[in-house]
Amino acid sequence: MSSASDRAYAAIRAMILSGELASGSQLREEHLADRCGVSRTPVREALHRLEADLLVRRNQTQRSFVAEWSPDDIEQAFELRGMLESHAAKRAAERMTPHLLDRLRGYNAALRAAITGPYPDVPAFLTQNARFHRGIIEAAESARLTTILARIVEQPIVWRTAQNFDHDDLARSYREHEDLLAACASHDGVWAASVMATHIRRAFHTYSGADRAAGSVDPATADAIQRLNLYPNMANFDDVS
Repeated sequence: MSSASDRAYAAIRAMILSGELASGSQLREEHLADRCGVSRTPVREALHRLEADLLVRRNQTQRSFVAEWSPDDIEQAFELRGMLESHAAKRAAERMTPHLLDRLRGYNAALRAAITGPYPDVPAFLTQNARFHRGIIEAAESARLTTILARIVEQPIVWRTAQNFDHDDLARSYREHEDLLAACASHDGVWAASVMATHIRRAFHTYSGADRAAGSVDPATADAIQRLNLYPNMANFDDVS
């Protein structure tokens, strides 16, 4: 895959996840090529990859559109994420090492710093939250689970959930991470799975309670989304910026 295709993939994916490209909108190759600074061929390759990621759909005339999400699709995505991440948390707690536990504590401390004060730093919250959840997946030691979760967690509805969090929601997310760390420190997989299930389910109700508002996120958050890849190759885990 060419570097131009990779750039187009990252840019279009970020525009979809941030809401800049609205659900159901048509994706025109020429327009996207101009936006991404590449030719149409890399855009076409990127759209095929995004279709495999379930972020893009094609109609019978081969036109591409941003995938749309029904209320049932949204709930199913959260349910699947809850089941899979709970399983990951159980495996992680049972396999947790002191080194990785310290790293996770550092991420959650940075997350707390991002949300402390009258104006929480949502992009920083997203960054540290992604690092924390990646660490749980790394500790689970399951390449298959990592691959499956990547298809679910990087969907637009999950990224936009943080935009509907108020200060109490952000603080509660930090506290739930602390509970998960306590379960991991005790190597209690059942406890860790329970905490993660509650954590994800609460996020679903926060999203639903905001009436599924799907407006575009602010530019800083959109930039954070473009720089993040929630489940990259774990060999590059420490290189996330």
